[in-house]
Amino acid sequence: MKIEISASKTDMGRIAAKEGGDALRAELKLEGSANIIVATGASQFEMLAALSVEPNIDWSKVTIFHLDEYVGMSEAHPASFRRYLRERFVSKLPAPPRTFHAINAEKDPEGECRRLSALIAELSICVAFVGIGENGHLAFNDPPADFETETPYIVVDLDAACRRQQLGEGWFPNLEDVPKQAVSMSVKQIMKSRTIICTVPDLRKSHAVKDSVEGNVAPQCPASILQNHPSCTLYLDLDSSSTLRISEGV
Repeated sequence: MKIEISASKTDMGRIAAKEGGDALRAELKLEGSANIIVATGASQFEMLAALSVEPNIDWSKVTIFHLDEYVGMSEAHPASFRRYLRERFVSKLPAPPRTFHAINAEKDPEGECRRLSALIAELSICVAFVGIGENGHLAFNDPPADFETETPYIVVDLDAACRRQQLGEGWFPNLEDVPKQAVSMSVKQIMKSRTIICTVPDLRKSHAVKDSVEGNVAPQCPASILQNHPSCTLYLDLDSSSTLRISEGV
């Protein structure tokens, strides 16, 4: 795992998007098409904005998967992650992507897991753009995460810390409105990506960052598994990196 620390969230997002864009451009040049994974949430605002304007990417040859979506949620809901990606990323691209595989877990989450798992199992993922939750979650794999399942998409229970984070970020008016389950990409599927760009700003994430970087690799801190990835870079700002013993690459 490498670490890059930026002075601001804007710089962090720009630099992360540039590295991800480089990997994507190389894949398109070599293979003629590419498959990526993108995350959502407040931590991804700056990175996705920068990625959408990265030059010389033929998005018409890029297939996009995303990490997670709430069970039972309509796309019309302000907290819907598929809505988030359409509005904040897909619609901002200079050309429509080849395919955007939106997760729809509104009525049949188990069926949606089977559908998406069959799709992604056939593909090689060039880049995964991810974040880390306040509780150390990776996608919606809350602690203790399942490090062993080979199933690409699974239905997961959301713990109290995760649900409080969604409330704190302003996606819901009260805790009771935050769903208790989601469809999430599994840890093993994320780790199959050849490059992982992990963008994590804000002081509230600093302890999760420390545990993910300096702690043992364990399901109790799901994002700690990123230590084992051969090409993962963690992009931090001054706040999210503030509890680390180090300030340069590891």
